[in-house]
Amino acid sequence: MEALPTSYRTYGSNDFEVSPEQPPPQIQPYQNTTSNVTVVVNQPSLQHNQVMVTTSLDGHRHWSTGLFDCFSDMANCVFTCCCYPFAVCNLASRLGECFCAPACVPGGDIILRNRIRSVGGIRGSMCDDCLVIVCCGPCAACQEARELTNMGIP
Repeated sequence: MEALPTSYRTYGSNDFEVSPEQPPPQIQPYQNTTSNVTVVVNQPSLQHNQVMVTTSLDGHRHWSTGLFDCFSDMANCVFTCCCYPFAVCNLASRLGECFCAPACVPGGDIILRNRIRSVGGIRGSMCDDCLVIVCCGPCAACQEARELTNMGIP
């Protein structure tokens, strides 16, 4: 094993003593070789008071047609009066739900009416929806179909 120079033989408080014959080692400054350096100063964080609801809970408008305006769309009126279950299933399909959901889910037609109100920003309540469906189910289905058409939902 080869002997180390005297200045490097010991390891302790005076590490790497420099002999008078050799100049001290120079520290080279760091040079950045890339020009596309991104420094993140602020980390993204979750804001706790962020509101996710875009409209008011009460809705901002009324139904575009009345509950008893069934005769303004005769094809829809006849279809709903003759085949009410299929008309409600068609509404579910237009909303992106399973076609048979209103037939399989108890109160499915009430849920559909509530969803149309929510999507369209229509004023009302779940209690109103329930009363309208129980008392005037076919008229409500006609109104909902007209509303979806007026909202541009095919």
